Amino acid sequence: MSSFSIDFEPVPPVLIPGLRRLQSVFPGRFRNDGDTAVTFEENPSEAAPGWKATRTGRGWHVTFTRPIDAFRALGCLGGGEFPADGTATESPGLDLAGVMLDVSRNGVLTPDAAESLFCRFALMGIDTVLLYTEDTYELPGEPFFGYLRGAYSADELRAVKACADSLGITLVPCIQTLAHLEQVLQWPAYWDLRDTDRVLLAGDDRTYRLIEKMLDFVAGVFGPGRIHIGMDEAAGIGKGNFLKKFGEKRPFDILQEHLRRVDALCRERGLRPMIWSDMYFRLGSRDHDYYDRDAVIPDDVAARTPESVDFVYWDYYHTDPAFYEEWIDRHRRMGKEPVVAAGTWSWNRLWASLPFAFEQIDACMQGVRAKEVREVFLTSWGDDGAECDPISILPAVQRFAEHAWRGEIDEARLRRNFAGSCASDIQAWVRAADVDRAGRERGGTDAHSNLGKLLLWQDPLLPLFDPLVDVDRVPTFFRELAEDLERASANDDESSRLAFPAALARVLELKSVIGHTLRDAYAAGDRRRLEHLAGRDLPELIQRVRRLWESHRRMWLTVYKPFGLEGIERRYGGLLLRLESAIERLESYRAGACESLPELESEPLRIETDSGLPFDNHRHARAATPSWIK
Repeated sequence: MSSFSIDFEPVPPVLIPGLRRLQSVFPGRFRNDGDTAVTFEENPSEAAPGWKATRTGRGWHVTFTRPIDAFRALGCLGGGEFPADGTATESPGLDLAGVMLDVSRNGVLTPDAAESLFCRFALMGIDTVLLYTEDTYELPGEPFFGYLRGAYSADELRAVKACADSLGITLVPCIQTLAHLEQVLQWPAYWDLRDTDRVLLAGDDRTYRLIEKMLDFVAGVFGPGRIHIGMDEAAGIGKGNFLKKFGEKRPFDILQEHLRRVDALCRERGLRPMIWSDMYFRLGSRDHDYYDRDAVIPDDVAARTPESVDFVYWDYYHTDPAFYEEWIDRHRRMGKEPVVAAGTWSWNRLWASLPFAFEQIDACMQGVRAKEVREVFLTSWGDDGAECDPISILPAVQRFAEHAWRGEIDEARLRRNFAGSCASDIQAWVRAADVDRAGRERGGTDAHSNLGKLLLWQDPLLPLFDPLVDVDRVPTFFRELAEDLERASANDDESSRLAFPAALARVLELKSVIGHTLRDAYAAGDRRRLEHLAGRDLPELIQRVRRLWESHRRMWLTVYKPFGLEGIERRYGGLLLRLESAIERLESYRAGACESLPELESEPLRIETDSGLPFDNHRHARAATPSWIK
């Protein structure tokens, strides 16, 4: 990776704020005394987007159209994009290549962390960031919005927007105006505005007064432009308090009228809205399935959809390009040119599921190219408490950026460009995703497993997921993974983040098989083995869990506000207490204080869905206890 010397005197003024930010975030790479000199020249505004770098005496001269083009050029050159003929050039294949960041599911990025991510995105050529806030913004006159959840102030959001602007990135506000508002609707102050516990009461004038406040805030901070207003996954719309107040109405009609009113409020403020499209397809499906090929959207519904509202087709699951092509066509038959959203697979795990994210992104982008869709973004969700290190998505974002700029994937170039944008080895980051493989092969039903997470949180005496573990392979698998990640984490400052999944692998080396070992020793009446477990193995596991908690806590506080950490630490606290309880139970049994350990006498069952798929992509609550406790 080259260090760059940039002479700011001839640099076009439009680049200077962004270059200053890059120097701040990457002080070792963008210096006044770098080994490669880079100069810049702005193309006429009517020129097609893109960049061209030409070899000079000891560096490169970059011509560019947009600021984001210039920063993409720096990322490519930083990774070693030095062709033999002395020129390098690229043009984007999309009009919008973006990333949506979830700051609503416990983890709220600090403005400094957002700046760090934005700088990396800029070096990849990401031109848009969508900031997903459900309640995590301070809404004037609504003190329970984001209450004790780290809500952004208007000044913080202005600072985040200024950072994006300086790098040539468009920052798009994302709010919810129908569902996914359980964090707000839980408070008595909003009970009168509930249809269900997570869906706003459509049709009530008080609901639209609240939405007006939301839109006034957004317009005041972000100014006119695009806005994402959500409206997805509104299960039960019209079946709660709406039914009591307004009577039975067709859900399509409720949704359409609500969208019409919110769209009008947006346009009054110079905001161009987009929504997730899934409710239209779900309401047309007998099974409420977004991807139901038999779903029927009535012609009158499609005809009355506001023309000014863009539809976002989100799909994080399919690996066949033909499926994406079919669903793009379905949106077009509704009269909508879709924005398409793929996924980073950051949710419901501690490290992004990068191999499956790659596979899904590849299929999505092949479908997008075949159908000539021009606007695509990646989503990075934080479902189940935002346990995942949000920085772990960067390889998926880089792969998406290569599709957006190149139209295809060259693995060698991908690795170089990740080094250029993130100053690290992409292969080590992908290797870290093996924390969820648990010794099994990639592919098939295991492709987006989060079994590592489930093995971490499952109760040591009530091992729900042990039947999914190959006990002969797993300890060695996780030991080797931990060793690989520990070595990689010592390579450079960027790779130091791999210390977190390394600590997880060290825990799983012991914990993934501790339930098997306990049951086998108990069944055999091997009191010496039980003594060893109580006196050595379980105390060692407790120490490893504590080290993982400390690493997780450090990771959290480098990227997130402290709010939400309490949810993560309660999980560690519960796990540590249960490990201590397991020791006490074994010691009590060995001492004769209790005659048996019923917890170890039940034969674990293999939990599967009706289709036979392993039940291994669930949440903390499912792993912590067999009882259903919400």
